[in-house]
Amino acid sequence: MSVSARLKSFLDQNRIHYTLMIHSPAYTAQSAAATLHVSGKEVAKSVVVRAGDETALAVLPASCHVNLVRLGKLIGHELRLASESEFIDKFPDCELGAMPPFGNLYQMPVFVDERLAADEEIVFNAGTHHDAIRMRFGDFARLTHPTVGEFAEKG
Repeated sequence: MSVSARLKSFLDQNRIHYTLMIHSPAYTAQSAAATLHVSGKEVAKSVVVRAGDETALAVLPASCHVNLVRLGKLIGHELRLASESEFIDKFPDCELGAMPPFGNLYQMPVFVDERLAADEEIVFNAGTHHDAIRMRFGDFARLTHPTVGEFAEKG
C-alpha cells in the first residue's frame, strides 16, 4: 500500500503544496518522528475517539497524549478511545494506525490541539507506516476546518 489515494487526490485537487517523505516502517507517531529526524511536537498523530455513537479524530503532537476529559469538554460529550474494531472500516485506504489527520475525508469531525496549531508546518502519516507528508498547518486547517482547543498533555 502507498499513500492514501483519497488523501493525495484531495491535496492535489486543492492545489496544496506538500512534500512526500518516505521512511523506515514506524508504528507510532513518536518513532516516525525519530525516523524522519523531526521533532515530535511537529508530527501530528491521529487518535480516534468515541463520543456516544459518534466517532471523531483528535490530532495532537506525537510527543503528547490525549486528555479525554479536556477533549470531552471541548466536544461537549464524555469520550473514550475507540477500539480498532470500531474504526478499522472507516479508513479502508489506510494501514491500521497510519490514518492521516483528515477526518473530513472519512466523515468525522477533526479536533486539533492548540500546540500543533502553533506550528508553521506539520508532518503526518499518509496512510501507511512508511509514508509521511509535510505541509503547512494553515493549509491543513483550511481544508479540514478543525475545532482547535487544549487537550494534549505531555506523556
